Amino acid sequence: MRYARVSVGGRAVWGVVGEQDIALLSDSPIEATRRQPHSENGQTPGENPPDAIGTIPRATAVWLPPVVPPVFYAVGMNYARHIAHAGATTPDRPEVGYRANNALTGHGSAIVRPAEVEGRFEAEPELVAVIGRTVRRATREEARKSVFGWTIGNDVSARTWQHQDRTFWRAKNSDTFKPMGPWIETDVDALAQTTTLRVNGEVRAEFPTGDMVFDPFDHIVEITRHITLHPGDVLWMGAESACRIEPGDTVDIEISGIGVLSNPVHLEGNRA
Repeated sequence: MRYARVSVGGRAVWGVVGEQDIALLSDSPIEATRRQPHSENGQTPGENPPDAIGTIPRATAVWLPPVVPPVFYAVGMNYARHIAHAGATTPDRPEVGYRANNALTGHGSAIVRPAEVEGRFEAEPELVAVIGRTVRRATREEARKSVFGWTIGNDVSARTWQHQDRTFWRAKNSDTFKPMGPWIETDVDALAQTTTLRVNGEVRAEFPTGDMVFDPFDHIVEITRHITLHPGDVLWMGAESACRIEPGDTVDIEISGIGVLSNPVHLEGNRA
């Protein structure tokens, strides 16, 4: 099942994505899961979606981020090649940081480079796990069951700001710096896929999605030792490599079995 959030009449509406149409839903499937705990009914996330309330053509959809997370978690160095390129030390346990919801934007929307940004402006293709149930002190099996589905993220960074500031507050969290989408896929072995990054149709990076130091379930187990995860939380899993992007480019991130997240790059104040 592919769940998306689209703009209909100026409001956000959930839908099930088909080949030609999107069946609009009366409610969020993640919220429906929250109201029907697994401990009570034994259902799997996405198994019993809300009622359909109409359809729109997929070709005309205005895509929103497929979920606005209560908490936005992000993994840093999680692929051996990225770690080696950065001259960093391989982590000995899973760790996460945080990102800001204001940075989220949807499939097809522009990544806006602020006019004052100079130097390297880069994209990183990432697998994103969407949490579907409340979980604390999870076993690995419970961690697997806690994932509602998978989507795609583009971790855009302004590297000069990243090196100038004590935190990543603007380098990674500026408006539009975190495209996510186009939908949540609930029926895929995400770690068996291939991630491909293209700029203007040219392949700039390609790697096995699951070739991570610590996989999503390792991170969920570690996080929930200390922090409760809730339905709708997201966990971005890091990238093997990054590539430079410029205004006028179009960035496509494909994860086989999930879909393609595509965004144009604009300069602030311009359309290209």
